[in-house]
Amino acid sequence: MEEVKEQQKVKRSPKKNFTFAVGRRKTATARVRLYRGAGDNLVNNQPASAYFPGMVAAKMYEKPLELSQTTGKYYFSAYVEGSGKKGQLTAVVHGVARALARVDTVNYRSILKKAGLLTRDSRMKESRTVGTGGKARRQKQSPKR
Repeated sequence: MEEVKEQQKVKRSPKKNFTFAVGRRKTATARVRLYRGAGDNLVNNQPASAYFPGMVAAKMYEKPLELSQTTGKYYFSAYVEGSGKKGQLTAVVHGVARALARVDTVNYRSILKKAGLLTRDSRMKESRTVGTGGKARRQKQSPKR
């Protein structure tokens, strides 16, 4: 029994070599790990270019790294869920920006703050109102005569 306990103590996880941050937009939540070095950006275990296809999306998720001039120095992996693709994309951008701000507060925070990447976009879907016919601001149909 003593040998088993010793083996369990040895199996401790190594020190984390990443910076963690959470990004949010609408109902999307992105858990982002920012690693030092060169590597592929991953979203839900897929390349970011495959998960978010298109040049516009590529510019968006690379924007925090480009503004802080750390494109080759850092890469990220993100797990994102909820909302649609656009909400997930902006949640990943928010998470990457927050992780970069944690890495070096003095240099990166002011740059990312000016670009508006650190502020959480608080706009959410408006909840529906009862008795109006379904939508939040929809008016009830009036009779013709």
